[in-house]
Amino acid sequence: MYSYATGIPLIDEEFGGLRAASNVLILAPPLAYAERLAYRMACPNAGEWVITISTDERASDVAGAFRGLGAGRNQVGIVDAITKSAVPTLRDTPMAKFVSSPVDLTSIGIKFSRMTEHIWREAVMADPPGPIPPPLRFCVNSVSTLLMYTGLEVTFRFLHVITNRVKKLEGLGIYVLNSASFDERTLAAMKQLMNMVIEVRSSDREGLVERDLRIIGIRGRTTPRIRYFYDDGRLTFEGWR
Repeated sequence: MYSYATGIPLIDEEFGGLRAASNVLILAPPLAYAERLAYRMACPNAGEWVITISTDERASDVAGAFRGLGAGRNQVGIVDAITKSAVPTLRDTPMAKFVSSPVDLTSIGIKFSRMTEHIWREAVMADPPGPIPPPLRFCVNSVSTLLMYTGLEVTFRFLHVITNRVKKLEGLGIYVLNSASFDERTLAAMKQLMNMVIEVRSSDREGLVERDLRIIGIRGRTTPRIRYFYDDGRLTFEGWR
């Protein structure tokens, strides 16, 4: 089975990446740069693609984040659910599609499916053809916004469809959720849909903010916590080169 490198040394060097058909929840407090962790994990390597459902950042910013990580323009697809409300004349392209609001989950789902089909066609027609199913990563930034706009039951049903689609396509799904904004019932419901959870912790000690993470459920294990840093657009991890 295909294995996805994540750019996080703890995962790639200790576990050989993440297995295909995995869904991963990044559960993080505010100001923990959770979206940067998500983009790092979702960034496609050569011969791969990513589709991001963005409810928090404009498509141009998402594309720029992936380009900064080394992804090619044709590898990155984005379903943008915020920009069209300000610029209603925006037109869809094969790799950038626009929805007027995060409330419109039906349109988000339809455009997500169309983009997936487009990537499949591109993979089949490639010379030489790549593996089938094509290695495809998915990123939702963020689940928090979907919950705030549509509530738990609607969001759960929507993500149930998305996570099952990821499994059938043998992809890798990454989902960002603010751990400080929702009750335990909501967090538990979101965890039910996932294979594993990246639990991020942030603490302020004498004005110095420290952030660390651990992975719950990877190969049936929970990892030790490792500190990470985000500086000048770059993520680094303590104790790893």
